[in-house]
Amino acid sequence: MDLLEKGAVLQRDKKTYAIAPHLTGGLITPNQLRTIADVAEKYNVQALKLTGAQRLAIVGIKEEDIDNVWADLGMSPGAAIGLCVRSVKICPGTTFCKRGLNNSVELGKQLDEIYHAKNLPNKLKIGVSGCPNSCSDNHIKDIGLIGTSKGWNLSVGGKGGKRPRLGEIIVFNLPTDDVLPLVEKIINIYAESATKMERLGDYINRVGIEMFKNQLDLAN
Repeated sequence: MDLLEKGAVLQRDKKTYAIAPHLTGGLITPNQLRTIADVAEKYNVQALKLTGAQRLAIVGIKEEDIDNVWADLGMSPGAAIGLCVRSVKICPGTTFCKRGLNNSVELGKQLDEIYHAKNLPNKLKIGVSGCPNSCSDNHIKDIGLIGTSKGWNLSVGGKGGKRPRLGEIIVFNLPTDDVLPLVEKIINIYAESATKMERLGDYINRVGIEMFKNQLDLAN
């Protein structure tokens, strides 16, 4: 298994690596926190860094220690790199937040369990927010779900980076039971039709939003 398969990312010093265990929606147990802290001390890592993708990066690991670090953690790598579905970003929703209109935690967990690390033409990011405050940065996610009092607004094609693109809402007030089937359609069309290294938003730009909606059977 090579370093990328181990989730190890070379750092600026060109000598050490960072890894990020998979934490669904950034939710972590006290025992997991204790284990991570113990491992960090055991291998004298440089830093523990909370990331914008709701992971906890362990930074400054020697290459010869990577296998032992993963063994001691007893956790799986988060999909922080590679051409795949990254960890789904989830806001607290109705599980914890007083402003939540919909259960983003439950829906986000389901999406993460189904799609996390799925290989695709390029990286794909999903954000699930329980209300229009969009704390999961839905507008710059390839697939964004925003909770409403009547269901979910679903957007597609967002991305950040050097050439940012705001996602376009293609369905308003989608019932919860219809979310997973539609997301599956979106991902399948992207997997089958996009060229290698083409982001979902770039694919939509190429074929046109109306054609994409036709492919999803969402045409007006």
